[in-house]
Amino acid sequence: MQALAAAGVSWPAFAASVAAALLVAAVVVRLCSEAARTGKRTSTGDGGAKARLPAGTLGWPLVGETLAFISAASSARPESFVENRCLRYGKVFRSHLWGSPMVVSADPEVSRAVLQGDASTFVPWYPRSLMELMGESSILVLSGVLQRRVHGLAGAFFKSAELKARVTANMQIHVAAAMDAWRTGAAGAVRVQDVAKSIVFGILIRTLIGLEDGPEMNYVRQQFCIFIDGLISLPIKLPGTQLYRSLQAKKRMTRLIQKIIQEKRSRRIIEGKDFCGAPRDLIDVLMSNGSDELTNELISDNMIDLMIPAEDSVPVLITLAVKYLSDCPLALQQLEEENMELKKKSDAGETLQWTDYMSLTFTQHVITETLRIGNIISGIMRRAERDVEVKGYDGLVIPKGWCVLVYFRSVHLDGGVYDDPYAFNPWRWKERDTMGNSSFTPFGGGQRLCPGVDMARLQAAIFLHHLVTNFRWVAEGDDLVNFPTVRLKRGLPIRVTPKS
Repeated sequence: MQALAAAGVSWPAFAASVAAALLVAAVVVRLCSEAARTGKRTSTGDGGAKARLPAGTLGWPLVGETLAFISAASSARPESFVENRCLRYGKVFRSHLWGSPMVVSADPEVSRAVLQGDASTFVPWYPRSLMELMGESSILVLSGVLQRRVHGLAGAFFKSAELKARVTANMQIHVAAAMDAWRTGAAGAVRVQDVAKSIVFGILIRTLIGLEDGPEMNYVRQQFCIFIDGLISLPIKLPGTQLYRSLQAKKRMTRLIQKIIQEKRSRRIIEGKDFCGAPRDLIDVLMSNGSDELTNELISDNMIDLMIPAEDSVPVLITLAVKYLSDCPLALQQLEEENMELKKKSDAGETLQWTDYMSLTFTQHVITETLRIGNIISGIMRRAERDVEVKGYDGLVIPKGWCVLVYFRSVHLDGGVYDDPYAFNPWRWKERDTMGNSSFTPFGGGQRLCPGVDMARLQAAIFLHHLVTNFRWVAEGDDLVNFPTVRLKRGLPIRVTPKS
């Protein structure tokens, strides 16, 4: 945009005239196409009754309202795009985003119906660059029986008490080691986001593919950083483009992961057909299922996609929790008191278990409120496989082939749902149930609910416990960035002081 503006300044007058003429033509096209779109009705198949599209506008030809959405998403109030249209059209409206006509939902019940829809009604949809990077065998894209199988196996593994115990032990060791280095003060300000990423990524890689610290772990970290930079990029695969570099990084990671898979398969053949040792990682879990559909390619693709939470979701959850606690002394005090009480067990020689961390009621309220107000995942997109009537809106329909943006952020910050929604208030969760609550969906919902929900909460609780029981801190100023992903611009630097 800046380059175009700079070029426009030096254009001769006739070029400006041509541009003006093109703009007028675009306006005319928009007005004509909008009139046609607004008048369009679709049959519901009930003997001639007509269903109508939600109110709204499809914006400009080709780009639709995508630029307006990105402009809002990049601002201090990302939800303003949806909020403004909700005021004008209602909580379910039509738009045109990312190259597709789209129905946007900020209605909790409509969003719940979309999330719970099966593959006969809604399937995942993502912009082209994401589809290119994830591939057709990704759990984020799969539908039907195969999706349920992969999701079920992964979910059962991540929820297992054995894995939680292992992750708790690893997290305790790595958090303690990182924080021991803070005690000297030689490092100066500590960047919470960077520390959390380093710890969480290593633990998740062990959980997924069984790698320990060493050259191969470092190689995966390096390649994954290149890969994830392409998730929001132009869908152009020419050499030198970000998407091309990210695809090449994925190929390099895939080769390493498939080598690990092949070594595991060979070991199983040597050790006998009936080998059924306890799974060390998710590769073991998927291989043990015995389905021919769970190929090496499918397994490796999904291992890479499941690394994404280690880069964005969990480290940002931890960082935002520290930020909000820094700004809310009363919440920090109560969280500290709760965790100091738990620390008495470890001071007495007991090893803290995963159940101890998950039983910290106020700590879990802090994590829940961080998820609500932070909106690490602002929404998800689906594509309608058939005409779908909008629940609770008589006569409104989502046409076959249209996409749906279920926008969590507007629901989580809705003053009609939450009192003083922009205030960090962990105490609000004393009387609220997060389970089955259509107004609280930070991890999605339905058959595609994030399988690592409990693991994210556990890791955040462990980090916060070690931080508040060992240190006091002062957070330096930092800016919250919301697009293309939520993060702290400087990684949230804090100055720590060890507790005596």
